[in-house]
Amino acid sequence: MKGVVSVCLFVVVLLAGWQSLVSGFDLPHYILPSPMRVVTTFTTHFWLILEHATVTFSEVILGLFFGVLLGGMTAITLAASPVARAVMRPMMVLSQALPVFALAPILTLWLGYGLIPKIIMALLIIYFPVTSSFFDGLMRTPSGMLDMARVMGAKPSAILFHIRIPAAVPGLASGMRLAAVYAPIGAIIGEWVGASEGLGYLMLLANGRAKIDLMFAALFMLVVMTLALHFLVDRLATIAVRRIDPSAAG
Repeated sequence: MKGVVSVCLFVVVLLAGWQSLVSGFDLPHYILPSPMRVVTTFTTHFWLILEHATVTFSEVILGLFFGVLLGGMTAITLAASPVARAVMRPMMVLSQALPVFALAPILTLWLGYGLIPKIIMALLIIYFPVTSSFFDGLMRTPSGMLDMARVMGAKPSAILFHIRIPAAVPGLASGMRLAAVYAPIGAIIGEWVGASEGLGYLMLLANGRAKIDLMFAALFMLVVMTLALHFLVDRLATIAVRRIDPSAAG
């Protein structure tokens, strides 16, 4: 309840400051529209914005799913194989020196203006955080649990799937929370580079026609969508952690 009040208070202060800035400097609406003008535009063009938001949401969800799946599989492979760690970890670190955003034009050139380049962009931007968080969790399994399992004659595969992976679920949950925030960034960047639909495309189109109020309305929809996705993933991650460890706090 306290968190909700804090968010509402922040929104009120933000809107008041926004309106004061517009009124105080008498800014034209094509430079910075007032909050009321943005709300009016949002309600007037709601179905148009929702149509484009549906496309972006599909890209984000698919990118999030495949990114978490690929990141999880990579983390398990790294934890299970010293050879994989020796070969793949330097490659993964080196890959972070290449800005993911620079790949967007190449993906659009190779794969066109459809969903696939945006899904790949969302996947790429969350892949490393998910892999890193989950791998750290796998490598930090309490030594006492591992020693007990080995004493009882458990096989390495059994230790991995019955002890190390469950113990690393909080790490995976942290990576998924980050991924829920980062995935929309990848999708929007992909839409900015080349798209015929989606919130990123709508924002570029509105900006090109000096409809800044529509651009802000699309941005508002993106913020709401990202917050809702983060809340949903956070709830699911919390439930998963509590199933593994009922004493874990939210």
